[in-house]
Amino acid sequence: MVARRFLRVCATLLLGLAFLTGTGLAASASSDPQPSFVVRTVTYDASGAAEFRAAVDEGAQIWNQHVRNVQFVPGTPADVVIYADNGWPRAMPTGLGSGYVWMGRQAVQQGHYPVRIAAHELGHILGLPDRRTGLCSDLMSGASAGTSCRNPDPSPAEAAEVEYNFQNGRTALVPGVTLADSPARTRH
Repeated sequence: MVARRFLRVCATLLLGLAFLTGTGLAASASSDPQPSFVVRTVTYDASGAAEFRAAVDEGAQIWNQHVRNVQFVPGTPADVVIYADNGWPRAMPTGLGSGYVWMGRQAVQQGHYPVRIAAHELGHILGLPDRRTGLCSDLMSGASAGTSCRNPDPSPAEAAEVEYNFQNGRTALVPGVTLADSPARTRH
C-alpha cells in the first residue's frame, strides 16, 4: 500500500517535471518573452452557490495563481456552474474545463474548510481525480486529509498536471461521471 502510494507520488512528480522542462517554463533565461502556451479561459457561474460564493471565488483565484494556461473567470454563459446543497461536495466534469460543482453543506457542517472544498472540486473540472493520500499538502487528497487541513493550494505536481491536461487537451476523467469525496470513500 505504501509502495503504491510512493510510486504514484513519484510518477506525478516526474510528469510535472517533464511538463516544466518540456515547455520552457522552467528555463528562466529564455530569450522569448512570450509564453509558449495558449491561455484558456474557463467561465464559472457561482450565483447558485449561496453562502459558498466567496469560497468558490477564492478557490478559482487560487487556481489562477498556480497555473498559467487556464484561468477561471466569473461569467455567463458559464463553462462551470456551481450550486449549494445539503449533500456532500461533488463535481461532475462534462469535459476538460466544463461541468458542474455542488458545494455540499454536509462537509462544512463536519468541519471541512469551504475554500479547500471549492478548490478541490474545481480541480476535478481541471481534470484531476481524487487521490486519497491523507496528505494536507495534496489538494486532491480531499477529505482524507481530515478536518484540521485548511490548505486550499494545489501541490506543484497537481498544478503541473493541470498544465499538462490543458496543453494536451486531455483528461483521465470520464465526462458525466460524478466525483464525490464522501466519508464512506475516504481513508482516515
